[in-house]
Order: sequence, then C-alpha cells, then structure tokens
Amino acid sequence: MSEQDNPERRDEPDPLEALFGGPVPPELRETLSSMGLGDLDPDQVAQMRSQLEMLMGGGTSGGDDGPVNSELARDVARKAVAEDDPSISESTRRDVEQVVQVATLWIDQVTDLPRPEGAALALSRAEWVERTLPLWERLTAPVAEGLQSAMTAAMEQQLGQLGEEGAPPIPGLPPGMNPAAMMGQMAPMVRRMSASMFGGQVGQAVGTLAGEVLSGTEVGLPILGDESVAILPANVADFADGLEVDAGELHLYLAVREAARVRLFAGAPWLGPQLLTAVEEYARDIRINTEGIEEAVRHVDPQDPASLQDALGDSLFSNDHSPAQQAALTRLETLLALVEGWVDVVAAQAVGPHLPHAEALAEAVRRRRATGGPAERTFASLVGLELRPRRLRDAANLWAALESRHGRDARDEAWGHPDVAPTGADLDDPLGFVERHGALSEGLTVTDEDIERLLSDGEDPGPRGPTDT
Repeated sequence: MSEQDNPERRDEPDPLEALFGGPVPPELRETLSSMGLGDLDPDQVAQMRSQLEMLMGGGTSGGDDGPVNSELARDVARKAVAEDDPSISESTRRDVEQVVQVATLWIDQVTDLPRPEGAALALSRAEWVERTLPLWERLTAPVAEGLQSAMTAAMEQQLGQLGEEGAPPIPGLPPGMNPAAMMGQMAPMVRRMSASMFGGQVGQAVGTLAGEVLSGTEVGLPILGDESVAILPANVADFADGLEVDAGELHLYLAVREAARVRLFAGAPWLGPQLLTAVEEYARDIRINTEGIEEAVRHVDPQDPASLQDALGDSLFSNDHSPAQQAALTRLETLLALVEGWVDVVAAQAVGPHLPHAEALAEAVRRRRATGGPAERTFASLVGLELRPRRLRDAANLWAALESRHGRDARDEAWGHPDVAPTGADLDDPLGFVERHGALSEGLTVTDEDIERLLSDGEDPGPRGPTDT
C-alpha cells in the first residue's frame, strides 16, 4: 500500500500534487522524490509553486501554447511602468494635438509627401505597451521558437546521459526505466517554461522601453501599426529635465521628427514592411547558444525554477552571424540610416525658421543616439541585434546632396519604389547616386522594362526622353 492509499495520510496534502496542481505520473514521482521534492513542507511547496506559476505564466497546467507567453509579457511590462506612469489629462492631450498640428504645418512647407491619415496621440507608458506589444511578440517569436527547441534538446541530452550504459543508477527510478522516456512527460512543461521565460524577458524589455521612448516611431520602426503621430509626454518631460533648452521647443522639435517619420512611412508604404521583414529574417536565423543552455540546465536548482532564467543571463545568443543574417542586418542598417537621415534633413528645414535652439535640440538627439538609445538595448536583449543607424551621417549627406542638385521633389521621389531607393552602395558614393538619379529629376523617364533590365544585367538602361516610346 502506497503512502497515498494509506488512510492515515489521506488528510495530509501530497507535496508533489500540491506543487504541480494535480496527479503526478508514478515514474516522475519516483524521480522527483529522489531529488528531495517529496519531503517539502507546506510553506516550501507554496514558495516553489509561486515560483513555478511565475515562470509558467500563471499556472503549471495551463498557460500560453505559443513560443512567447503573451499574458506574462503583458503583465511584466505593465508592472514595469505601473509605479511611475501618470495618466494623461485632457489638457495634455489637447496640448499634444496642438503641437502635432503645428509640426504638421511646418512639415508641409518642406515636403510634398501627403499628410498621414492618423490622429495625434498622447500616450501613457501603459498605453504604449498595449499598442506595441503585439508587434514585439511577432518580431521576437522566431527567437522564442529557437529557445524552445534548444531547451528541449538540452533536457533530452541531460536525461539521455543519465540513462547511458554504465551510468550510476538513479535513486528511486524504477529498474530498467530509461530516464529519456520521461521527456515525453516533461516536454510540455519545458515548452511552457521556455515560453514564460522569454515572455518575461519580452515584458521586461518592453516595459523598460516604455519608460524611455519619446514618440511612437523613435525606434525607427512603424511599431504602432497605423499612421498616428504619438508622443509620450511623461518621457519627453523627463528628457527635457536634463537639457538646457526650453521644454516647449523640445516638444515641438520631437513632434516634427515624429510627424516627419510617420509621413515617410505613409508616403512610402513599402518601407515599413521591409524594415520589419529584415528584423524577422535576422531573428529567424539567429543561433542559440546551446552550450550555454546545456550548462544552465545541468546546474539549475530544481527547488528554484527561476534560477534557470538567471543562469542563462546574457549567454542566450551565439555571436556568429550566418550569411542570411548578415544580409538582413546590412539591409536593416541601410534602411534605418536612410530613414533617420531623411528625417534629420527634413526636420532641420522645418524647424529652422521657427525654433531658436534648433541646432542644440538636434545635437541632443544625436547624443541620445550615439550613447545607444533605448531601442538598441531592447533589441540586443531580445534578438541579439543592435538597432542603430550606423551610417546616418552618410545618409543625411546623400539626401542633402540630392536635394541641392535636383530639388526636394527628387529627394522625396527617391522613396517611390524599393528598386530605385538608395542602397548601401549608394551610401558609399552619394555623389554618384545623385548623378545617376539626375535623369529622373531632369524630366527623363525610366520605364518598368528599363528597371527590370537594369536589375537583371546591371547595365545602364539609358533613360528615355519624353518623346521616346
């Protein structure tokens, strides 16, 4: 008769069933008991169950079946901003609407790209989390899937080694049972553990970012999913505290930058999807540090489930880039530089006649980028990617040179199609790009057939005059 069938013990809670929220298979029970988990007192069970629920995203028997535990990510992100997240008053919302309206009028004077259709938004940090978290989950899902596979493989390897011929017997394990056979029972738990661990990491990163980002698209990506011009007033106020400039000027300058970036994403509808695709392609081919995970699994404390996340630390990603990753990274860095370079040029022209400290404000933004902005730290922790427009100066010079030679229409028309937009090679030779682009700004036309021939054989298609057919 087992202890569970003994009438004298029926009123005593079973530690393992209390820990895992239900019946425990006999084979797993024997192994866990051999590790000392069957002798836990009620207080220890409650503590471990609390840790497991946190790691599993609110429960050991349910949870999120995806690679990222969305519910846990949202809870962690919201808690990260809850202590210092003032609600947005109606007067603040009206102020932001007015600032964005002024910024839009100024931008109208320096570009003919059409106004975006979205509204002006004043967002609290929690509102920014809610609006952007679905995209962060989408961008990090490939990495989370790789982590699930790596953790499962590491656990299988550890259990497989225990069952190798000649290995010492495991106390409490039924004779002849291969420990690797337990993996089928433990695999769902490992997947939930991985999803919750990564969900907690996503939530912490997004929550941290929500406390620092100044506007909707400051990270360089269209993360709001619409054409809204969004400002986070609390974060702008914090940023203003460290600057010796008028806070009103700073709000206007940042609104101009945000409105310009949103207008560019709206006017070049191919641009946002290409940026997001580049991030996803980079993340999809990321290499998980399997040795680090195996080491963490080998030394994890079974009575401290959260220790696995601590053990992994910053050793999650391999430093090696595959050719596909390098191509995605190069494309991403080029597009980011081109976007921010265009915004720099347009914003400088828009605010120049109106803000007396425009250059000081531009320098403050440059310093913020140079020291590694919040987006860079967030992406480094989630996908091992430093999201920085490294060639921004080259891009700004290209746009300024193109406008100087052929006018602002030519500058903006270069965004008309991804096949004619500047490339990384053009950043190496901006004057050469200006010369090649001259045919378009001088009234000559290049047909689709010309572009196709240029892309296929690399030869100059020979621009056609207005009367050519």
